[in-house]
Amino acid sequence: MSADPQATTLTPPELSVIVPTFNESENLPVLVERLRAALQGVAWEMIVVDDDSPDGTAEVARRIGASDIRIRCLRRVGRRGLSGACLEGMLASQARFAAVIDADLQHDETLLLPMLMKMREGATDVVIGTRYAEGGSTGTFSSGRRWISVTATRVANIVLGRKLSDPLSGFFMLRRDVVEGIAPKLSTQGFKILLDIVSTAGKSLRIAELPYTFSSRLQGASKLDTRVALDYAGLLLAKATRNLLSLRFIFFCLVGLTGIVVHFAVLWTGVTLLGLSFEWAQTLAIAVAIANNFALNNAITYRDQRLTGVNYITGLLLFYVISSIGAISNLSVGTWLFGHEQTWWLAGLGGAAMSVVWNYAVSSMMVWRR
Repeated sequence: MSADPQATTLTPPELSVIVPTFNESENLPVLVERLRAALQGVAWEMIVVDDDSPDGTAEVARRIGASDIRIRCLRRVGRRGLSGACLEGMLASQARFAAVIDADLQHDETLLLPMLMKMREGATDVVIGTRYAEGGSTGTFSSGRRWISVTATRVANIVLGRKLSDPLSGFFMLRRDVVEGIAPKLSTQGFKILLDIVSTAGKSLRIAELPYTFSSRLQGASKLDTRVALDYAGLLLAKATRNLLSLRFIFFCLVGLTGIVVHFAVLWTGVTLLGLSFEWAQTLAIAVAIANNFALNNAITYRDQRLTGVNYITGLLLFYVISSIGAISNLSVGTWLFGHEQTWWLAGLGGAAMSVVWNYAVSSMMVWRR
């Protein structure tokens, strides 16, 4: 790769380009070349925040950075998630402005300079690259994916209480001090960091939008999956409750609901199909439901701290102990409430709430501790 005269400059960067990555080793060199072409004459840096990619993305970033001091890499071990990666990258920057762009080459890097010019005017806190304003396009989106995206955008605007054409965009630029002020309130989970920033900062945030055409991925696989949809739904619920409920706690509760379904399915199977006594069927149902909850929480709720190997087994056993104590607390609180109120559903709800809070708090500290 040829040397760039700007690569040895010691001028403090005006712009930090934050690039969250996971398995983007093939796309990263191409993105660097495109940024060099798009940001000529600008004091910029690129901060690659890599979630310990097995394809060697961090090594590629460091190799490029060896000949270009503007390219830095933060390798995150034991942590996952686009929002957390973007936040860490922005907080590691000393530039006045920070931009977030994907490494998959689907965002139009030539828009960065117009974004920066808009920011320099001083009347804007955030500039969003939008696919839905006049002049923008979703490119090769299928009709189904476009419908989902448009619907999700409308729901997001209801939660935000303001009208933005693309509040779910992953391509934007902002004043870095905006993030500095609200960083403790932002979620490190999920994939919609812009929605979180806009919601947390409030309606005083000055926002501009610039259109671009969303391109097809050049190399690698898309990161869109069911968990992304769950992250989005959980984030909306968290913001709708003004962060009274954290995104992780919401996922923990949703997993608990699936555990109830599993419990009754196993109980019915044990009693009606296997001919087990109620006591044995109930015991089996509890054991399976707890294992189900552990597996789903490990895969979804705590996926940035996911347990594997021996840690998975020990974590499961510890989760069984914690859940058993939670069941006892459920019974104790429910019995106490029923003795005072004589209302069965209120007693049951109180006991369940106590159990959920206990399981969540203790599991976070002891099973999926950092």
